[in-house]
Amino acid sequence: MKLNLTSFALALVLPTAIFAQDSVAVSTEGYPNTFSSGSANVSPFTQESKRFNDWAVSVGAGIPLVQSADLTSIKNGNGKNVFGYSAYLSIDKAITHAFGLNLQYDRGETRQGWFNTKTDNATGNTFQDVGARTQYDAISILGDLNFSNLLRRVDNKSPYRWALHGYAGVGTLAYRAYLEDAAGQRLMTEIKPFKLGSMFGQAGAGLKYKVNRKIDIEGRVMYFVTGDDEFDGGGAQYSPINQREEQVSDNFFNATLGLSLKLGKHQSHLMWHDPLQEIYYKLDVLADRNQDVEVCKKGDADNDGVCDDWDRQLDTPAGARVDGAGVALDTDLDGVIDLYDKCVTVPGPVENNGCPTGGTVTDNTRTLEGIEFDLDSDRILPSNTPILNNAVNYINSSSGTYNVIGGTDTRASDAYNQNLSERRANTVKNYLIDNGVEAGKLEAIGRGEKDLKYPECDPATKCPEWKNRANRRVYFEAK
Repeated sequence: MKLNLTSFALALVLPTAIFAQDSVAVSTEGYPNTFSSGSANVSPFTQESKRFNDWAVSVGAGIPLVQSADLTSIKNGNGKNVFGYSAYLSIDKAITHAFGLNLQYDRGETRQGWFNTKTDNATGNTFQDVGARTQYDAISILGDLNFSNLLRRVDNKSPYRWALHGYAGVGTLAYRAYLEDAAGQRLMTEIKPFKLGSMFGQAGAGLKYKVNRKIDIEGRVMYFVTGDDEFDGGGAQYSPINQREEQVSDNFFNATLGLSLKLGKHQSHLMWHDPLQEIYYKLDVLADRNQDVEVCKKGDADNDGVCDDWDRQLDTPAGARVDGAGVALDTDLDGVIDLYDKCVTVPGPVENNGCPTGGTVTDNTRTLEGIEFDLDSDRILPSNTPILNNAVNYINSSSGTYNVIGGTDTRASDAYNQNLSERRANTVKNYLIDNGVEAGKLEAIGRGEKDLKYPECDPATKCPEWKNRANRRVYFEAK
């Protein structure tokens, strides 16, 4: 029987242990999908990544009391109680902070009886002093619900040491029931384990006290439903003793006191972890911090609203509108910033305050700049559209022809950068043609990393990102 019980225990616990190893679904793709946790920060659940212990071994002993049966332990006819004994061993696995599974083995002996000096009018039988005892072994799988963690709503901001647990589960029961009366003691019923009639259920509650990080003490009361009318030792189901009560299931309470040893190297066990407490603690830490955040370490010398740490134009005139990099805006790209430009949307020479001088604008030395690209990309950014539309107006009003020159930063190989710069130049050229510029006025040229706006950013120099971005550009040059 012991070998069979061991095999059954392994059959129950192995699937639980295997499927409990992964706490989050892990996507093998680069991004979360339907079957992942929804977080981009998805990682396998391994021993190295665990923060809490989640295994424990529990032992305990107690007193079983047969309550619902023909022969009982509590006030069994003559006002007396008779007590048995029990012990249990369980392997406990915490699945979450509020739920776990326990594989439990129980062994014990119940004692029960019936004292009656009156004759039963229905059967004519008289039982004066009938005693019984039942030796049992049971293996069960229990669900463990941590009500204290499940129902906690407001944190008390102090470590808690008490926790209320609820248990329920099913298992298999083996027992020998003995009856003792005037004829002496004899074996009445023997049930082997793993038979259809040997299944039972149990449910109950326990109150745990955390002694330290390794040890818990628990008082527990469980109610066993055997589904068997012969467990109490009354013999066959329709024997005179078993006709005393109408119920067909002999049930009993088991009150135990136990000790749990929490396994693992971590400071805390998962069943004693309160997520709300952790959140409140982090909020309290943030609230108590008195560190001043220094936003502009180098200040803002030109008062344009862009910190000098990333300001690309440190001497912006007062009152000028600037872009995110602190450069004064020049909407029509005529070399006159909007602050001083009398014709903000129409290009014109500097000497005429940015307004056309009349007739067709001619400027054979004009250079238009400001079209930048993301790293490793030839896609026209939405922020480039106003600049390109102004370039369309300028080039159409000019009689000259222009080179559309593409550039890159110094990252990647020379050959790759040359190809990328040609793609960028052709992308801008095609945009201008699609928006009304004559194709004959434009020629796309790629110069790779040979024509840097900031030449100090060579491959051996680590430049700030704004300089690299400025080098990733397309500009216009009059032929």
